[in-house]
Amino acid sequence: MSNIRTVARLAGVSVATVSRALAKPDLVSPRTRKKVLAAVDRAGYKPNLMAVQFRSRRTRNLVVLVPTIANPFFSRVITGIQQRAREAGYQVLLCNTLGQEDIEREYARMVQNFQADGVIQLRAFDPFSNEADAEGAGDDSLLPMVNACEVMPDCSYPSVQLDNRAAARAMTDHLVRLGHQRIGLVKGPQRSPLTRDRIAGYREALEAADIPFDESLLCPGDFSLQSGHRAAGTLITRDNPPTAIFCENDEMAIGAMQRIKQAGLRVPEDISIAGFDDIAFAAYSDPSLTTIAQPAEEFGATAAQLLIDLLEQGPANAPAQVLLPYDLKVRDSTGPAPTSDS
Repeated sequence: MSNIRTVARLAGVSVATVSRALAKPDLVSPRTRKKVLAAVDRAGYKPNLMAVQFRSRRTRNLVVLVPTIANPFFSRVITGIQQRAREAGYQVLLCNTLGQEDIEREYARMVQNFQADGVIQLRAFDPFSNEADAEGAGDDSLLPMVNACEVMPDCSYPSVQLDNRAAARAMTDHLVRLGHQRIGLVKGPQRSPLTRDRIAGYREALEAADIPFDESLLCPGDFSLQSGHRAAGTLITRDNPPTAIFCENDEMAIGAMQRIKQAGLRVPEDISIAGFDDIAFAAYSDPSLTTIAQPAEEFGATAAQLLIDLLEQGPANAPAQVLLPYDLKVRDSTGPAPTSDS
């Protein structure tokens, strides 16, 4: 069975042009429209009804795909989504996907089945990428989705994200200015763009300070308390352990602090700990956690507004990317690097 990409190839135009010619023929020239229709006949292509008709069958439901509702950061993002959606007269259908692609595709199919109007995806995966499920839906301008927080590389959907590279560089710079030369890094999930960008910022700060990069100071994590606890245990048993540990989220940092204390070490006198996100627990941990604050509620509200604008005004003026600001919150968990006689 042919799809929209086959039509685009036969007509010698882009997938987006084919979609416009079928959904809004007045937006393309008569010559281009004629080429597209000829290619449609030649390919035997039947346009996807969702792609052509979704604007006329509104439910005022928005699907939110969240990898895990247990993460405190995502709970704040969801709050922002719900508040903005409600103000605009939309309801939110919250889907806890556990980060599984088949579950995400299943819930995204609610749009194709006219059970929801659009999707907010909080993970770097396109749930419409399965051509068997979304035949003819190759033009993102006809797929009502916004990607927020963890954004796909080269994302063509409207997106909302943080400059994670710059934020991680700022945190590492902070630790370097405190005199730390050996800075451990507890990474996020291996395939996450967040992990990639935060490692890049960490390395850039080390390079700028003429501190050699040491692979042994990197430990795997998965954004959970347990992985931070485990990684800290690994790092402090190195022959030459770090004097500071930067965790790529706050939950791992809190887990790391617990492991440091269990080893009889003091934070920050013996080892500094830093996190990322500024979840509610960060300011009330013992000691309070130095972290990168993300505007979580603003993430949600902005993503919801982008999706509502896409649904109500069309894709023509949708921004390609919204970059939100970060803030370095210096608290009690980071301090000067210990000296050899301390």
